[in-house]
Amino acid sequence: MPLKFELCPGRMVGGSQPCFIIAEIGQNHQGDLETAKKMIKMAKDCGADCAKFQKSELEHKFNRRALERPYTSQHSWGKTYGEHKRHLEFSHEQYRELQRYAAEVGIFFTASGMDEMAVEFLHELNVPFFKVGSGDTNNFPYLEKTAQKGRPMVVSSGMQSMETMRRVYQTVKKHNQNFCILQCTSAYPLEPEDVNLRVITEYQKEFPDIPIGYSGHESGISITVGAVALGAKVVERHVTLDKSLKGSDHAASLVPSELAELVQAIRTVERALGSGVKRMLPCEVPCHDKLGKSVVAKTAIPKGTELTLDLLTVKVAEPKGVAPEDIFQLVGKKVLVDIEEDESVTEDMVESYGKKSKV
Repeated sequence: MPLKFELCPGRMVGGSQPCFIIAEIGQNHQGDLETAKKMIKMAKDCGADCAKFQKSELEHKFNRRALERPYTSQHSWGKTYGEHKRHLEFSHEQYRELQRYAAEVGIFFTASGMDEMAVEFLHELNVPFFKVGSGDTNNFPYLEKTAQKGRPMVVSSGMQSMETMRRVYQTVKKHNQNFCILQCTSAYPLEPEDVNLRVITEYQKEFPDIPIGYSGHESGISITVGAVALGAKVVERHVTLDKSLKGSDHAASLVPSELAELVQAIRTVERALGSGVKRMLPCEVPCHDKLGKSVVAKTAIPKGTELTLDLLTVKVAEPKGVAPEDIFQLVGKKVLVDIEEDESVTEDMVESYGKKSKV
């Protein structure tokens, strides 16, 4: 049984707990606080467990030349990449306002800390867990400092190798027991052939004492539902109000109707996964009563006859007789009564049937 832990107050993940669904708002809010609030409410209304943003302290995430380079993309909010990123970045007070709003709405709130100073702020903000984006997963000084904070962690694994993820596991585990790893491919939007859902199974083998999840950037919901069927205990999907909005993440994001459908589909799959114990279920009894077969006499069998297989056949019969899987147990036993041709062979007609022999 994979480790389970409390990711958010009162909300366990792992083991037999329901999948934790993160609506990744990221920076799809266009830098507008009211839009961000609408997206938090949308995530709640669609049934997601958590609304997540991305927090950067830009001078700590980028060097000067990266911020000053021209940015002429159709998705640009400024002449330079720094101007673009500053337009999309909320202040500390705006984050506090969003956190208060999420609490009012009734949904968990957190963000990916995109640099060490952003993590310091989120720690001060008292978010329930840290999300480590794929771009920082191999940033081991960052990873170690984040793990040492003691908050639960969700770590994406886009662009990484299994060897790196083993180091990630060992680094975090040394300081923090409460974390999970998400399979992720960092492409936007993501093509199905690049998803590699089987990595979920490999992670489960490599790291059997932590929950494994999935962060997806593909179109639609079916692949994420497949991840849950494979055992993903945390899933993350980008969300948007409109895929045609300016910004590179919108095309790989789910609109409200898709997010609601995803949540419903995940909950349906979880119900369908069941216990893993194979037996006849109560819901199958009517079908068994109608169509289940029994052993019947192929020909008339006089009292005292020792049964052979050629005296017996299997049919849908009334009343129910010996189950077909037990037909070989009848061979060699004597019948206690005359049995008519095509009559059900019941347990009380056969000597010692069903009784354990004495040792």
